Order: sequence, then C-alpha cells, then structure tokens
Amino acid sequence: MDAGLGALGLALELAAREAIDVHARFLLAWTTAINLTAIRDPAEVGRLHVVDSLAAVPILRGLGVHALLDLGSGGGYPGLPLAAVLPADRALLIDSVAKKVRFLGTVIEATGLAARVHAEAARAEALAHHPADREAWPAVTARAVAGLAELVEVALPLVAPGGVLIAWKRAPLDDELAAAAPALAALGAGPATVHEAGVPGLEAHRLVVVPRGGPIDPRFPRDPAERRRHPL
Repeated sequence: MDAGLGALGLALELAAREAIDVHARFLLAWTTAINLTAIRDPAEVGRLHVVDSLAAVPILRGLGVHALLDLGSGGGYPGLPLAAVLPADRALLIDSVAKKVRFLGTVIEATGLAARVHAEAARAEALAHHPADREAWPAVTARAVAGLAELVEVALPLVAPGGVLIAWKRAPLDDELAAAAPALAALGAGPATVHEAGVPGLEAHRLVVVPRGGPIDPRFPRDPAERRRHPL
C-alpha cells in the first residue's frame, strides 16, 4: 500500500492511517458473513481497495471539497478512506443493503470518524428527490455501482452547482463514454474528463470526473422501471 500512496504523492496522517487500517481489518473479519469483497489478502485490500479509493484525493483536494456523498458504498470504498484523509466536514455513505449499512456503522464507530461520517440505508434515486440532498453535495463518488449512463442520471441531481461526480471505471472506456453521451446531455453535465489512477498495478483503473452543469430537470432521476423502459 505504501508504494501506491507514494505514487499518488500522499503521506497519511497517523489518525487517517489508523482509521484505514481498522476499516481493512473489519472488512476482512466481516466478509465471511457478509459478501463485502472477494479479496482476502490484506496487501491486496490495501492496493485494490484503499489505494484505488485514494486515487481521487488529488482531484478532490484540488476542488477544495468539504463534503462528499458515496453511493453504493458496500464495504466502505471509496467513501470511508476518502473521509479519513480529506478535511471533509461531513461524509455520507449510502447503500441499499441494510446489513452492509450495519457493517459501515460499526466501522465508522470503530475508526473514530462518527462525528463527521455517517452511513444510511438508502437508494440514490430516492435521495436525489429529497430536498435536503438534491443538488447539495460538492462531490458524489461511485465505485463499481452502475454503467456511466445510468450513474449520471441517478447521481448528478445530487451534485451541488460547481461540484463533481467521480466514477471509478476501468479502461477501455470509449464505448461506455459514447453510450453515456445522451445522459450527459440530458442532465446538462459539463464535459467528462478521464484520469488515470497513476499507480503501478492499477494501470487500467480510471476516474471519470463529470462536472455539474446547468439546471437539471426535476423529473431526473426517473424510477428504475422507467429507466429500463426508456434509457437515455
């Protein structure tokens, strides 16, 4: 993990490193009972989960992000490591699976991050129609959640003006980006940019950054059945 952090130019403070280590230990201890990850080797958890998650830190620091929402957080990546490292005032990790949210709540308490990090059982499309969350988050993150076209419709309404959606993807991305073009246009997104993770061993990993553009039609996101019948 240290080599990957070095490639990212990150030197973690002790409290952040301890929180990340506690999280990884809990993940491996719980995953036999809850399907949180197929990875069982601690070193691989560090490389494929932690370092991959923290690849977004330079982008988020550059934007001065003070709050983030992580969609489909599952085992807590990327949301929890990002919250541990960034000076975020608040972070919300959501997942639709209640037992995963219970895991997240336990980890958040154990890492000492409970004052500013919370977990909630929720679906992004429902949250996006909640006045307190719609257009409220400077950064929305999503790792292994959905295809980019669907993710843009579900997630971008949660992004505050001037904020970004960051999606963790793998190359090649040309077809997925092309398929997402109608959704990007319908949601009024700014031009999407693709960033390499920049870490040895993660050469195919990409971060797709989608900036919030102009006003978003209040009908978005549509319910899952409507999205299936009439994809953008």
